[in-house]
Amino acid sequence: MIEKIAYLQNLGITAVELLPVFQFDVQDCPPGKTNYWGYAPVSFFAPHQAYSSRRDPLGPVDEFRDMVKALHKAGIEVILDVVFNHTAESDAAGPTICFRGVDNTTYYTLEKDRSRYADYAGTGNVLNANHTVVRRMIVDSLRYWVESMHVDGFRFDLASVLARDETGQPIPNPPILWDIESDPGLAGIKLIAEAWDAAGLYQVGTFIGDSWREWNGRFRDDVRSFFRGESGSVARIADRLLGSPEIYGHKEGEAEQSVNYVTCHDGFTMNDLVSYDRKHNEANGEGNRDGADANHSWNCGVEGPTDDAAIERLRSQQVRNFLTVTMCSLGIPMILMGDEVRRTQSGNNNAYCQDNETSWFDWTLVETHGDLHRFVTLLVARRVQRGTQHEWQRISLTRLIRQAEKTWHGVKLCRPDWSYDSHSLAFEATLRQEQVRVYLIMNAYWEPLDFELPPVENGPPGAWRRWIDTSLVSPEDIVPWQKAPSLACPTYRAEARSVVVLFRKSETPETRM
Repeated sequence: MIEKIAYLQNLGITAVELLPVFQFDVQDCPPGKTNYWGYAPVSFFAPHQAYSSRRDPLGPVDEFRDMVKALHKAGIEVILDVVFNHTAESDAAGPTICFRGVDNTTYYTLEKDRSRYADYAGTGNVLNANHTVVRRMIVDSLRYWVESMHVDGFRFDLASVLARDETGQPIPNPPILWDIESDPGLAGIKLIAEAWDAAGLYQVGTFIGDSWREWNGRFRDDVRSFFRGESGSVARIADRLLGSPEIYGHKEGEAEQSVNYVTCHDGFTMNDLVSYDRKHNEANGEGNRDGADANHSWNCGVEGPTDDAAIERLRSQQVRNFLTVTMCSLGIPMILMGDEVRRTQSGNNNAYCQDNETSWFDWTLVETHGDLHRFVTLLVARRVQRGTQHEWQRISLTRLIRQAEKTWHGVKLCRPDWSYDSHSLAFEATLRQEQVRVYLIMNAYWEPLDFELPPVENGPPGAWRRWIDTSLVSPEDIVPWQKAPSLACPTYRAEARSVVVLFRKSETPETRM
């Protein structure tokens, strides 16, 4: 990890979210496989020993801290994916490793007749997280990783499990969530919730607490749906672009409450999202029954790899579409390792037991897809620059939207098409402090569309500049902000299934280019 810090810095990454590092059971998987992801915790206070190059007891601790220090020195925060919803002991047929042998009825939630384990995580058991003893253990674990290991935050796997009581019922004010939020030792720590569980409790937008950010699963689904041409998705993607006020506006929270992503470890990679219509998990040994069936994916005409140059161009264009919208939307953008170079898992959308080339990062892709790597680097650079400049601001999402000068357009100015069969939209916004006007065009239609450009009052010809056009080949698909070419026409042709970002600056002494 330390050896790859330079790569992360060059890409512009400001925080890494690591899959579980708690000591876990590598045998919690089908026979002949290896648990690769780590969602099978055995101890909440020990870094996984196999991740260390040393075999002495302190090796994993020392090397983990060395990694955190090196990342911090590079200006990169460390966020841990933590699993407090279940353990590797699974159901009654699972091994007795830890808590079952200590106090089974305290640590686990049981069914009403107490003969079986409740299972809201889809793993065989769930921790009784709101029991006094378990609450103390969870908070102590978090404090250990903050105070002794110096991490910056946590992403809580299936966090809605923590919102259930000992009978499995959701409760309005879960004690464990308020313990975490109010503990002085965790003040200022980033808290991110995967705000759902495997038993149907879905709390995106309603997760309990004031300091929690959330993985926005609706952003993922709606952006995927829009760019694969689903009807009825225009209004939804418009809301996602603005930080999902439909979901979060009632909380008067910060714009950063929404963690926006299109892909994560759990599901297709971005390359596979545009290359497969269905999952291909046969290698997991579970008869392709594991993994999600609803992926909102589109293979662009051929299932899997192809030598068809036109399809490959379309796939690369779709990847750029997803990345552009993710990075240009209000909220915290998150990208999956390798999406910047089209890493593939050959259609496997649940590679938890694939400790092999399926899951590993193929570093030759950095050269093979150097054009996409360049695209992401320039895209992130502009986002990071803006984020750093305004990091001091703490303004509520509803206020941000209310104060912004924004206008929705269609192919005609001020005439957005919100109909069910619409597949295109344009958005104009003024960033007052930067004195920049931005024009974003999203065309998910299967034919090119000509969009009228807003007139520039007292502006010279060509005042609009093109920053991004995902339909163009590198290096024209994205250019450095200062080198964006001027446009002289009153309209802009957005090619089929493309995203375009234009901008112009005010001609004042402070902002002249």
